[in-house]
Amino acid sequence: MNPKVDFYFNKAQKWQEEIDRLRHIILDCGLTEELKWGCPCYTYQDNNIVLIHVFKEYCAVLFFKGTLLNDAHGILIRQTENVQAARQVRFTGIREVIDLEPVLKTYLYEAIEVEKAGLKVELKKTEEFPIAEEFKYKLDKIPALKTAFEALTPGRQRAYMLHFSAPKQSKTREARVEKYIPQILSGKGLND
Repeated sequence: MNPKVDFYFNKAQKWQEEIDRLRHIILDCGLTEELKWGCPCYTYQDNNIVLIHVFKEYCAVLFFKGTLLNDAHGILIRQTENVQAARQVRFTGIREVIDLEPVLKTYLYEAIEVEKAGLKVELKKTEEFPIAEEFKYKLDKIPALKTAFEALTPGRQRAYMLHFSAPKQSKTREARVEKYIPQILSGKGLND
């Protein structure tokens, strides 16, 4: 156990028992405990394998390369349609954690083997994401905006593209684009 991570387990109120048990299960599989993104993250030879995180309705373990695992028990969940590699196992009570412990360990050992084998998830390229017409129009009309957008990291570009294309109404998409033009021009990402 890494003392730098203890605060996460000490601050949790609703899912305290569940995440304590998950922590012991994961550590029992020989992974190294670290703190990343404010959450307990478990690594094998400095490669991320799984992390524990809590939400209002559930707590979960997230397998970074979950899409490569053989989900024989059908417990891996894709959080949203835009998540490419990661998969979650969600828990809403200690009984679920206890009952799934052997299965969870099997998945953990498989995730370690995936990492040992050097397997990679084939991710969609930024160019494959849809660009809202309203944003495309602005990129074509404002050369500085296009230059600034292309200078952003691929992850920041994807975040904007997903954010702009999400609304159903053109008016809403257009308002989003207008709101973030100054941020893009200043070289910042959606959440910077």
